[in-house]
Amino acid sequence: MNIHLAIGPLASVIAGVLILVAPRLLNYIVALYLIIIGLIGLFGVHGHL
Repeated sequence: MNIHLAIGPLASVIAGVLILVAPRLLNYIVALYLIIIGLIGLFGVHGHL
């Protein structure tokens, strides 16, 4: 549970810094962020069922 709570904010901070450093990466960063959060959500829900 603690891992799931820590990944969201940590990923947000990393993504924000990367976007500030290299704005051209915005599309890739957002796409990867959404995919990772989605997978965590799916596996988290699946694991509890």
